[in-house]
Amino acid sequence: MVKNIVLTGFMGTGKTEVGRVLAQRLGYVLVDVDDEIEREQKMKISDIFGRAGEPAFRDIESAMIKKLAQLGKAVISTGGGAVLRQENIDSLRSKGVVVCLTASAETIFDRTKRSNDRPLLKVDDPLGKIKELLAFRQQCYQKADMAIETEGKTPIEVAEEIIEKVRSYA
Repeated sequence: MVKNIVLTGFMGTGKTEVGRVLAQRLGYVLVDVDDEIEREQKMKISDIFGRAGEPAFRDIESAMIKKLAQLGKAVISTGGGAVLRQENIDSLRSKGVVVCLTASAETIFDRTKRSNDRPLLKVDDPLGKIKELLAFRQQCYQKADMAIETEGKTPIEVAEEIIEKVRSYA
């Protein structure tokens, strides 16, 4: 088995839930990049966005990813925009396999519409914004080592599919 399994993908694709199951099944530690940023910065991601803006947040995120990528036997769950910077993908891939979780824009909207912690979706047309961001980020998500569709699957089913694919990848 590879050293780390990195979960990327758009918000609402199941990174956190699948990450929990995956870490438990493998006996790995689960590390959520956004949680670690909030702990280090002592503020919510939405507050960092609001106070410093997205570019400043992305700098903080890249520094955290560089640090967390050095772990071993970890499931690392990234924020949805972490793949926007090639340096993040390179850091994460250096000691692990990068898995992109996918779902349709409609499913993502359904999974995220009740959350108040999604700064990029605080707009008049959140579904339209999801479609726009998905289209913009698509080429970045394609840089993952593999993609796993989460549509209509439980976190357990997705985690087992990842374990199977990662074993044959190594």
